[in-house]
Amino acid sequence: MTGRARADRTEPLAVTGIGLVTPAGIGTRATWDRVCAGVPTAATDPELAGLPVPFSCRVPGFDPRIHVGVRQAWRLDRCTQFGITAAREAVADAGLDPASWDGARVAVVMGSAAGGVTTYESQHTRLLRTGPRSVSPLTLPAFLPNMAAGQTAIALDARGPVLHTATACASGATALIVAAMLLREGACDIAVAGGTDAMVTPLCVTAFAQMGALSGRAGNPAAASRPFDADRDGFVIAEGAGVLVLERTADAATRRAPVHALFAGYGSTTDAHDPVAPHPEGRGLHEALVRALATAGAGPEEVDHINAHGTSTPLNDAREASVLRRLFGARPPTVTSTKGVTGHPMGAAGSIEAALTALTVSHQLAPPTANFRRPDSGTGELDLVTGEAYKHPLGLALSTSAGFGGHNTVLAFRPPE
Repeated sequence: MTGRARADRTEPLAVTGIGLVTPAGIGTRATWDRVCAGVPTAATDPELAGLPVPFSCRVPGFDPRIHVGVRQAWRLDRCTQFGITAAREAVADAGLDPASWDGARVAVVMGSAAGGVTTYESQHTRLLRTGPRSVSPLTLPAFLPNMAAGQTAIALDARGPVLHTATACASGATALIVAAMLLREGACDIAVAGGTDAMVTPLCVTAFAQMGALSGRAGNPAAASRPFDADRDGFVIAEGAGVLVLERTADAATRRAPVHALFAGYGSTTDAHDPVAPHPEGRGLHEALVRALATAGAGPEEVDHINAHGTSTPLNDAREASVLRRLFGARPPTVTSTKGVTGHPMGAAGSIEAALTALTVSHQLAPPTANFRRPDSGTGELDLVTGEAYKHPLGLALSTSAGFGGHNTVLAFRPPE
């Protein structure tokens, strides 16, 4: 805590920068365009050949030598490479230059479900096949979970609070909540925050498949991720990163920064019910929604759109639809799950979808839920955006996330004033 005055804890924060590395493309524009077009990204994955589920959503054409340099390309885990790439885009988008900012007043908060699991698996395989002398001395600096945050801070010369969050598939959204708290406490003036994960690995894919969590549509991967559809049979594993730059609105106004959206509120809860299954009545998600609306100073009737967690698993989608029906009743907001396009990027999902929600209110355009064909009794009362992106006046929009361990997060965004 510095000597600077604390910010108003009820004041919305400004989203001044967005950076995305997703299966829909490298960069915010590429991702937004494909998500709005509703074109799925899932495809057969040669690296998963012979495994129970041989398809995934990969980031297309990602060459780490281009994005983080030749030296860092072999020193950093894939998830850290994604995180740094997205963070640099977000900072540039915000009109900021790390060469001239006061790094002591810049925070970095990065969330990840599994950290450098790509490095962990590859080095463990080396150990078993060729012995200890083949294991890289860079193994630990590459796979420790906090390294995405630490290496991003090094890349940006950010010397304020640098933290890692781990709430499974809600990790990226949790990182944004922590960043908002740091700004509102006056612990920093700029927060670079989001999530990154690269869990499309043989062990992770096999483990999810053994749980029955993944779609089994190997014959038609592009149609496999079907959020809220009656024929959904599991999620498609994905990778990527989403990073936002948050600032206090007064600071953003002072430097005449571009503002994509206002980060208006948030809620965070835990089911305290089961390690992997959501609470049958959606107790935790409901409370997280209520808390997000309270911190945004809004009621359910003011919500115009929701970017849902919508994994395409039978249980999660039914639980989430039930909670939304119960809370919003006779005036349901429009709902989208962008996982129909991107698949499920694990710990990066929450921040990627937060970025897409900020863009939704900025552009006043709600992306469609790809691959949705017909509802079932559990999802039929949702006002899903399907087919084409839907342009309509949008005030308050929410982004929901959930993760193993019972974690629930809800983020609220408004258009810039």
